[in-house]
Amino acid sequence: MIYIKEISAQDTFPIRLEVLRKNIPLPHEFNGDLDSDTIHFGAFKNDELIAVSSFMKATNPNFEGSQYQLRGMATLTKYQGSGAGKLMLQQAFVILRKKNIAVLWCNARILALNFYQKQGFKTFGKKFEISYVGEHYVMFKNLN
Repeated sequence: MIYIKEISAQDTFPIRLEVLRKNIPLPHEFNGDLDSDTIHFGAFKNDELIAVSSFMKATNPNFEGSQYQLRGMATLTKYQGSGAGKLMLQQAFVILRKKNIAVLWCNARILALNFYQKQGFKTFGKKFEISYVGEHYVMFKNLN
């Protein structure tokens, strides 16, 4: 069984490095990681950390109201499709709604579009490129 709990920013780094930044010259530490209002989740299976996600207070001018940005969601390859990402998002939705956050948004890799759409996210704007990583869309979910 997979369970979710809050973790430290430093706990996210090994999985971010392995899944999101392997052989890519971009930082695995993000601005905002250590901010007091940032939330980091880990998904655990048999007490092994198998997935991570970070939720940071950040404003996108295309959306109204209070906002958080999802960054660094990553699941170890052998556990992808296990439901860990969905569970972390469900936990985040509950916490962010309690904080009266109106919108959760992210820069989603093309490969992850279906996943986010299944969790109720919608695309916004045109496809764009992030160097070394590939094509993305801004995606968002209204939480209220």
